[in-house]
Formats: sequence, C-alpha cells, structure tokens
Amino acid sequence: MGFEKHRFHKYFITIVAASLLLVSALASAGPREQAKRLHDRLTGVPPSAGVLDTMEQSIAAGNSLDAAMQAMDNPNFYNTTLREFATPWTNRDQSVYADLNDSTATVIGMVRDNVPFDTLLYDDIVYVGSAAATNMPYAIDNNDHYLDLQNARVDLSDPANLQQQTQSSLPGSPLGAADTAGILTTRGYAEAFLVAGTNRAAVRFATLNFMCLDMEDMRDVTAWPDRIRQDITRSPGGDSAIFLTDCLSCHAGLDSFTGAFAFYDFDEGSQSLVYTPGNVQPKFLNDAQVFRYGFATLGDSWVNYWRTGPNAHVGWNGPGSGMGAKSLGMELAQTRRFAECQVTKVFEKVCYRPPNGPVDVQAVQTIANNFQASNHNMKGVFAEASVHCMGE
Repeated sequence: MGFEKHRFHKYFITIVAASLLLVSALASAGPREQAKRLHDRLTGVPPSAGVLDTMEQSIAAGNSLDAAMQAMDNPNFYNTTLREFATPWTNRDQSVYADLNDSTATVIGMVRDNVPFDTLLYDDIVYVGSAAATNMPYAIDNNDHYLDLQNARVDLSDPANLQQQTQSSLPGSPLGAADTAGILTTRGYAEAFLVAGTNRAAVRFATLNFMCLDMEDMRDVTAWPDRIRQDITRSPGGDSAIFLTDCLSCHAGLDSFTGAFAFYDFDEGSQSLVYTPGNVQPKFLNDAQVFRYGFATLGDSWVNYWRTGPNAHVGWNGPGSGMGAKSLGMELAQTRRFAECQVTKVFEKVCYRPPNGPVDVQAVQTIANNFQASNHNMKGVFAEASVHCMGE
C-alpha cells in the first residue's frame, strides 16, 4: 500500500507540474504564437507566412483587434466558421451538418458586408448566389440554388458570388416588403419551423437561437393568460391546478407572440413558403373544441406579456406589441439579451468553451456593449471574443 501511495503521489506531482508548465507557456506566448492561435480559432486553418508576419506585427504593436480582422480576410472564416456558426439556427435538430440554404447564406452575407446584425430578424433581406457563381436560379419551391453553391464549393466570402437582395423581389415571392422579417421569413426557416404544427415553433426557436432562452427559461405564472389558444386544455389530466402552475407559465407568453405568424405556413406539397394576408392559417384554429373559450386567432396581432415580471431582465426595447412577423422580429432583436446571446455564441465558437468565471462574464458584457454601440457589427464581436482567449 505504501509503494502504491508513493507512486500515485509522484504521478500526481508530475501531472500538476506539467499543467503548470503548460499554463506558463500559454501565458508567456509571444506575438507570433498568439497570432497563429488567433488565426486558427477564427478560420480553422493556419495562416500563410505573410499573413502571420502582418498579424504578429499588429499584436506586437498592441493592435490585436487589427490582427483578428486580418485573419477574417481568409475565405475560411466565411465558408467554414460562419457557416458552422449559423447552420444550427436553421434546423430543429440544431445540427451543424445541415445543407446550405437561404437562412445560412443570409447570415454569412450580412456578417461579411457589416450589415447591422439586429436586422437579421426584421429586414427585407436575403443573400442569393450570383449568375456567375451558379447556373441554378433561386426558386421559392426548392433549395437547389443553395445546394449548387454548396456542391460547387463556391467562395461565399466573395461579394461577386453571394449578393444581397430583397425577399420581396425574389421571383414568385408571396411577400411584400412589409411582410418580411429577415431570416424568420426565408424559405429555409419556414421549412424548418413553419411547417405543419401550430407555428409555435417559429417563436420558440427564435428565442432559443437568437436570445439563448428556451420556453422553460421564460416561464412566468404571473403573465396574463388571455391569449392562450383554444387547443390548450385548461384541465390537463382533469386537474386545472396543473394548467395554472405549469402550462400557463409558458403558453401565456408564447401564445401572445405566435399571432405574428398567423398568415404564414410552409406547404409540404409545393415545398414553398405560403403567405395569406388577412386570412389566418387553418392550423391556428385546429382543436378549437379543446377549450372553446380560449383565444381564437382572427388576425396577426401580437403582444408581449413577458416585458415585466421575471423576464424583465431580457432588456426589452422594441415596440411591445404589433402586427405581423416584422414587428415581432424587432421586439426580439432589439433586446439586450439578443446582444448577449450573439456574444456568448461567438465566444463558444472561437474560444472552444463557454464563458466561465468573472473575467469571462465581464468580457461578454463589455463585448455586448460594444456590439450595440457599433450598430450590431458582428465582425467586431468575433474579433473581440477571439482576442480575449487568444492566449489560451
């Protein structure tokens, strides 16, 4: 036993010593090593000798953010890092392996072109491949245009290949400019979150992906319940107390939002986004007999019952109520939580870990402040987050 204890003690000391050496090496990494790590984190590939020299000079001169911006000139930042960053927002499995579509392409293009990122949820915007990049035209009833860009490995960092357009101007689009809501009304988003069901998924995944808050995180039993729809029983299992203490806490807020998507659907037959202004989609009236005194959706109005109470921390700054998806997108994107969520996701992407400890928490807050002050410039967020952890 004494020998085993001695051997374990010796082994433990060796591991601790090695760990301390590693920490010391990381802390004392020079500008060149820091430049390489910065480039690797942002692009996933090593820099060329010339780029490494330039980045090293910037870091040595105290301009680490400039070095990060230089790294982001590499096409892999857009074609790999940004694509992996945005793809999980476009499918219910939150998989990074989903195909390129108009939602992902729009995120890539907006970051590349420094388009204010909050407009992602409410602007009349979409990014489409150019005629020079693909012979497959955009179509509202399939994803072939983006699959062709993907299969041909078209460089999306090149503005000549991926170009900004308006959704309302796309061939066959059912949407006018006022009916668009950034990626919330793209074909890709509709196929994932407006198909079948009740359109509640469109709201749930919007808060999850862009505010880092799932419905369970926003539970509020004090929210006003008058917008809870007819398909929700008020006595689950014959016990009304369950509704009052459980179901209401999510549905009071969730259902108050979903009216914004009352005119939207995804037709699995035609494989296209459907928009019927003035006519509520039948799915909103399904199972009305479950509780016929519940809220009947007759238009596309919405109201935010989560602005006060436990969800006041979200930092709501939008309209508070409105008509349609565009104004709801503003309500979500203009929150403080939207800014903090984007910073946190970028941090996890480039630092390979979540924020941990007071130094990281303060960094997230500072970067979020700068994000909002810079008109929601996402390249700045990637630069600041990667610089924060470039010595690790």
